[in-house]
Amino acid sequence: MRILAVESSCDETAAAVVVDGRRLLSNVIASQTALHQATGGVVPEVAARAHLRALVPVIRRALADAECGWDDLDAIAATAGPGLPGALVVGLNGARAVAYARGLPFIPVDHIEGHVCANWLSSPLAARAIASGDATSSRAAASTASAATREMDEPPLPALALVVSGGHTELLLMLEHDRFERLGGTRDDAAGEAFDKVARLLGLPYPGGPPLSRLAAQATVRRLRLPRAWLGASDDFSFSGLKTAVLHVVQSAAPPPAAEIAWAFEESVADVLSKKAAHVAAREGVACLLLAGGVAANRRLRERVIERSPVPVFIPPPALCTDNAAMIAAAAFRHLDAAVPAQTPLDIAPTARRRVGRW
Repeated sequence: MRILAVESSCDETAAAVVVDGRRLLSNVIASQTALHQATGGVVPEVAARAHLRALVPVIRRALADAECGWDDLDAIAATAGPGLPGALVVGLNGARAVAYARGLPFIPVDHIEGHVCANWLSSPLAARAIASGDATSSRAAASTASAATREMDEPPLPALALVVSGGHTELLLMLEHDRFERLGGTRDDAAGEAFDKVARLLGLPYPGGPPLSRLAAQATVRRLRLPRAWLGASDDFSFSGLKTAVLHVVQSAAPPPAAEIAWAFEESVADVLSKKAAHVAAREGVACLLLAGGVAANRRLRERVIERSPVPVFIPPPALCTDNAAMIAAAAFRHLDAAVPAQTPLDIAPTARRRVGRW
């Protein structure tokens, strides 16, 4: 089963071809990072227009990299939400148009579920993020694949998924391949959003996660301790207080070096996320812990989760942690029974799901 998937929930226009929800044939990403650096964050209207320009070239490159034609495809999938409404509309309707033109079934996919399903992708091509509209070959980046990208065993179920990204911080109990129970989530800022805002306080460029982590690694003095919001017995998270604490430190009369502040912030986030995830994994008796989402590429978070988890940990390679279409294809394969004719009335779902049950 070959699925062509499209992802456009935020500021990456992506397309991928995946076989049977596991084997990558191509994975192409057009990044808009340069467009949003001047404003220090994603401007939704700018992102939507960039998706319009990039979508067709990215799909064409994904097909070329996969060495397959339209007749080789069995279905089309796209992210339906959550995400930026304008961005979602472009990708969803563009993919539906392709499905309609080719007479192929269409599968709408939940973005958060896609992040979780990235853990089932094997022998992935390491897609390179590229300037919007300039889709270069994902095969050219395959040489960067490391031991982390080798074919792996399938994660056992039930599993606990910790999804950490710029817009989401979620703890999900994965009971079956298409059945999730939401145990907890952020009450305010997502962890990735906090990374971006703290990076801005420290004068670092957008997106803030990678430069902040690099700065944290340079800290020679590591005495500063920032607060952790444990929220009692709740499975929820909160990072707004941590962000405010960093602001107070930065504005103090004699702030410590920026590298020490970055280190203390990263330690606080990794500490809370890893400790809560390990506790819930033990409490729920799961078979493994799945780490997913853009912040899952953070080295310190990976280390802390692996150190603390009472069960085996599965983490996608960094190229499959950030937004990509391969994960959408992997999730779509689990929802073949939800495929509909492309002309079926569909709408985007910009808000993350809060209900329990089958997705």
